Amino acid sequence: MKTAVISGGAGGLGQALSKALLTRGWWVVVLDLNVSDLAPTPNLLPIACDLTQPEQLSSAVSDIIATSDSIDLVIYNAGITQIRGFDRSDEASHRKLFEINYFAAVEMARALLPEVRKSGGAHLVMSSVAGFTPLYHRTAYAASKHALEGFFKSLRSEEKSFGVTVHIAAPSFVATNTGNAEARTDGTARPGSARDGMDEMSASEAAEIILRGLDRSQPTIPVGRVARLAWWLNRISPRLYQRLMERKISGS
Repeated sequence: MKTAVISGGAGGLGQALSKALLTRGWWVVVLDLNVSDLAPTPNLLPIACDLTQPEQLSSAVSDIIATSDSIDLVIYNAGITQIRGFDRSDEASHRKLFEINYFAAVEMARALLPEVRKSGGAHLVMSSVAGFTPLYHRTAYAASKHALEGFFKSLRSEEKSFGVTVHIAAPSFVATNTGNAEARTDGTARPGSARDGMDEMSASEAAEIILRGLDRSQPTIPVGRVARLAWWLNRISPRLYQRLMERKISGS
């Protein structure tokens, strides 16, 4: 039985991906800070883990290896957003986004790299439109996702000789925590919190598109109409993309 490991698996998109893989007959291991709402089943193992804590990550990886025949797919879904102007942000919150969105994913990849090589498996990264374009009021978030994409796109070349593939999914707006962007005083919140979202889709719709892209071995998987348009428009005319984005998101 193939094994998938999903970080941020208790969130809306994480649960949708988990359910979709379970219907395909996968063994799924879910990592998140709080997994109390996820009951273990014969094919689902929830593990509480703060990925920014090395000892917790090491313990979780040991449990995963001990309970799995192989590790065939790692989904890097854990992350937070921050929706506020740079002039209202601080260094601590900026570093916080990088610790969760970038460094936690990198160290998770490092820990699971040998197992994914053994299976000739895949890394599936949840980036964002903000991973390849600018996005208003999301300086730290966009920076962390740009870094994430740079790392995994480079890793793709290194892992090719091991039969390992790397895929980057780029959703636009997935409505999972709508309206909670100011849930913390520093403006950070779980993804899906945007009040300024456009053409939002459900987590289950996004999961279907992402896994279809994985089936097709797409290196980059734009998720949703806005993501597809942003991808092509930014490639053709970055200046036009930025002007349209500012008009739609900031209202300027």
